[in-house]
Amino acid sequence: MLLLLLVLLLLAVWSVLIEPRWVAERRYDVSVPGWDGPPGLKVAVASDWHMGQSALRSVMTLDRARAIVADINAARPDVVLLPGDFISGRGEDGTTPEQVAAVLGQLKATHGVYAVLGNHDWWTNGTRYTRALEAAGVQVLQNEAQRLPGTSVWVVGIGDRTTGHSDPLQALRGVPTGARTLTFMHDPASALPLPRGSGLTVAAHTHGGQVWIPFHGSIVAPHGWPVKQTHGWVRVNRREVYITSGLGVSIYPVRFNMRPEWVMFSIKAAVRPDETAESAPPAPAS
Repeated sequence: MLLLLLVLLLLAVWSVLIEPRWVAERRYDVSVPGWDGPPGLKVAVASDWHMGQSALRSVMTLDRARAIVADINAARPDVVLLPGDFISGRGEDGTTPEQVAAVLGQLKATHGVYAVLGNHDWWTNGTRYTRALEAAGVQVLQNEAQRLPGTSVWVVGIGDRTTGHSDPLQALRGVPTGARTLTFMHDPASALPLPRGSGLTVAAHTHGGQVWIPFHGSIVAPHGWPVKQTHGWVRVNRREVYITSGLGVSIYPVRFNMRPEWVMFSIKAAVRPDETAESAPPAPAS
């Protein structure tokens, strides 16, 4: 009995105090057929920050977020994609959109920093978040596409599904036929109606369940999403989508076997017909 209590105590300490703060920097090479963008384009993805004031409850304080921003900048990304949920809860602890934007506005990328809003951002004040982020130099895309400056690549941002802001087909309307894209969204379910595309598609929102049980998957998944498809490379209808585990926590300040992460993708042209983003290896859970 004493040994069991000791094991449970160690698991609690690990899950509450250590793993939620043990941020992984993952890197993947993605091969895209007919890629005509810059060779080796480096795309950093950092989602679900859930910033707040409490180091214990929200984990992701503004100071911790600044340190992660510095790490991302040190990797010298060409593009940064921020797939939403920047605030913990609804900002009840007094964290403001302007404070969050001041942190994320420090991100630097050759071709720009782009964001979509998540459900927590909309529940707090989506309009205010949009204004604050854009004032800080972050381009917010709400079901719209924008050509990456100086390239033939398009960035496609899809709005949040939970709060009724998702319109994937609208987001694609301005993209020329056959163009290579960087498509990002908060909720992976927004990828369901998307046609096949050529490029990179990423989503967030699930946190990988925050707790991942071997042979089962995550202990929870939002809105009926499959518990075995909350992290890594997942086929969503006609696309291969990378679902990131995110950086922060929500509801409970715990992570186990599902480290927080930010991801750097390096995109190159495929040299074989079967060498595509769909053949990329699944991400490890920890």
